[in-house]
Amino acid sequence: MVFEIDKKLVASAVLEEAFHCDLNKCHGACCVAGDAGAPLEKEETKILEEIYPVIKDGLRAEGIKAIEEQGTWIPDAQDDYATPLVEGKECAYVVFEGKTALCGIEKAYREGKIDFAKPVSCHLYPIRVKHYRSGWSMINYDQWEICAPACTLGQAMKIRVYEFAKPALIRKFGEEFYHELESAAKAWDKQKEKKG
Repeated sequence: MVFEIDKKLVASAVLEEAFHCDLNKCHGACCVAGDAGAPLEKEETKILEEIYPVIKDGLRAEGIKAIEEQGTWIPDAQDDYATPLVEGKECAYVVFEGKTALCGIEKAYREGKIDFAKPVSCHLYPIRVKHYRSGWSMINYDQWEICAPACTLGQAMKIRVYEFAKPALIRKFGEEFYHELESAAKAWDKQKEKKG
């Protein structure tokens, strides 16, 4: 099932599935696992170029080396943009606290050094957005086994994907879109109750 809201197609899993990050269990695996860096929007490539000199001192030596060799961003396989990786593994902007991977960009933001929190794709995760030339967008829930602890915690807390991602969805699409999404979720729940 897909919902249409203002030229955006939202997969029903975004409204149905439970999710809340559990860093104590996953240790930020989404910043380390996979075979590509975080997706970037075109304007974010310029932001990374601008903020890199400010955040550089807070990054790991391995991350700095990867960025200096590859650039603050790289083109990805789909002619889009992504963050560089350290030797094909974790994002070059990752910093570690013990064994937990955190975002070095977000760390600098919280310290008041920059006014860019982190790439919007990271903020939205586990939601992934695909934009089309027609002006439409597809909003999906990216189900990944490394996020199993987040599904368990989301069920315990009764928080669904769209609720967990509320600040990021508002950042990306605005308050009005989120209110419409919330209304769609409530209507979908009522419809399922009638059928059940």
